[in-house]
Amino acid sequence: MNENLKGTVPPPIIFIVFLVLSSALHWGLPMHVMSKYQWIRFPIGGHLLFVAGAIAIQSFWLMRNNNTPIDFNKPTTTVVTKGPFRFTRNPLYLSLLMLYLGIAILVNSIWFFPFLLWMLIAYNGIAKKEESYLEDRFGDAYLKYKSKVRRWL
Repeated sequence: MNENLKGTVPPPIIFIVFLVLSSALHWGLPMHVMSKYQWIRFPIGGHLLFVAGAIAIQSFWLMRNNNTPIDFNKPTTTVVTKGPFRFTRNPLYLSLLMLYLGIAILVNSIWFFPFLLWMLIAYNGIAKKEESYLEDRFGDAYLKYKSKVRRWL
């Protein structure tokens, strides 16, 4: 078990809470971002949703096939370095950020953006704690991976 993350709010819960809060603010006091360029919201937002889903599905599949749990409260069994893990050390967090951004663009609400920043700050803090755990658990193997792949992109 990753003792560094004990008591940490799971990332999907952070996503849901911020999505609910920003949606409630938008519903109560709508403030749009792209009033002039409505036509561009759908291709950009839709593309972000698609890419976020593809990254998440491939990351889940790779972790499952490498017998390493997705739940950060369970011990990691291996460092996955293929697929999206070649480009980012945190593809599942990145996919949640992209999903949220895609929704923000589609909804066209300014209220989503401050929460996106807070979500990034929260996920970055969790990622730092996870990295400390992985360094302790896998030593040089993880440090080598960490030196080659960025935390985000």
